[in-house]
Amino acid sequence: MSNPKDTRQLLANYRDVPQNLIHAIVDSNTTRKDFIAQTIIQKNPNVVGVYRLIMKSQSDNFRTSSAQGIMKRIKAKGIQVIVYEPALQSTTFFRSPVVNDLEEFKHRSDVIIANRMTSALNDVASKVFTRDLFGND
Repeated sequence: MSNPKDTRQLLANYRDVPQNLIHAIVDSNTTRKDFIAQTIIQKNPNVVGVYRLIMKSQSDNFRTSSAQGIMKRIKAKGIQVIVYEPALQSTTFFRSPVVNDLEEFKHRSDVIIANRMTSALNDVASKVFTRDLFGND
């Protein structure tokens, strides 16, 4: 998912240019977050886990706004959200607990949101919601 700040900056930078395409990108990002959150909410979980906040393998780039947007929508429905991110040096992320014991995280989560499927999640694959259906990054 694109960073909303990036796409909003595009709108500001190109305000004198026809904006149909840029508006479509911004709207698409919002629609995608709505769809992901609604799909997860329909599963009626008590706890949703967010597995890793980094966007690409071998990265330490926390593209937080996409995760935060989905987390916000889920939490608004009264569903608890927990985060697994060993690279994060905090006990909370966006007012959600960080659980860096992987086994505890997997046990507590009814649904796990992941940017990609990894072997670390194979034993709970039925809980995983990911865009990465084929194990590609």
